[in-house]
Amino acid sequence: MNDQIKALLRPEILNTVNGLELIARIVVEGFMSGSNRSQSVGAGQEFSQYRGYEPGDDLRQLDWKMYARSERYFIKQADIETNITVKFILDASNSMGYAEGGINKLQYAKIVAAALAYLARKQSDAFGLYTISENKVVAVQPRFEHAQFMRFLNELIKVKADGSWNRSSEVEHLHGSPGKDLIIFLTDLYDNAGDLFDFVSALKTARNEVIVIHIMGKHELDFDFDGSYTFEDLESGERLKIDTRLQQKEYAGRVADWIKDSRDRLLEKHIDYQQIRMDEGAEKALRTFLTVRKRLLR
Repeated sequence: MNDQIKALLRPEILNTVNGLELIARIVVEGFMSGSNRSQSVGAGQEFSQYRGYEPGDDLRQLDWKMYARSERYFIKQADIETNITVKFILDASNSMGYAEGGINKLQYAKIVAAALAYLARKQSDAFGLYTISENKVVAVQPRFEHAQFMRFLNELIKVKADGSWNRSSEVEHLHGSPGKDLIIFLTDLYDNAGDLFDFVSALKTARNEVIVIHIMGKHELDFDFDGSYTFEDLESGERLKIDTRLQQKEYAGRVADWIKDSRDRLLEKHIDYQQIRMDEGAEKALRTFLTVRKRLLR
């Protein structure tokens, strides 16, 4: 994660629509500025109408002839047929409240989701959001329209980590739309009830693609603590006191086995797996999104 992004990881920025939009824009534009530039957005579509330029719009869509006549910036809007529908599922259970370096997993997941939604908008895709916790499911139904990104961010900043993972029947319809879907599940894969993998597996169909973005902390992976600590399960409340120096090797082996098993189970179902750490940038998630999206459009 670069220094520019790190400087923005403060509650007064992360918890506002404008702040989250700024971070998403910096992440995506930084990613696209190098060799990762995506295809032109909206190219080859029928011209429909003009609208006023707004910050974040693709400058390639500016109509300079209109500017010469009016000295105002206008964007050419096209009658765009949505390429795909991107559905974001956000695990909002208590374990996503685990924090490192001043940011918790849920906040990091919001940044990644916002960046991916920003990129989806640039690709002329419809996108929506489903947040799942023990007590409720909140949905922003997929749409392709100018106001959708702000609607998406508004819901993101409201999400709090709450309760344990709950597979709710309210999201069983996620794979039921007639078009091509790309489903992105942001989670730490912690699940006491044991149904999380069944839930993810049910999302995969012959005509859609699913990406699981597995969010982990550096210390959570490396277990690089020194001394005796009391650890608490954020969902069950169970506490365990251990000497980290004695348990480090065993812990590292168990975590590696769990991650390998999780990846293998997902790949068996033809579900893409991407692990990212909270001290890393979102580039791996963006690259995976573009790769899987391209595969879906074949």
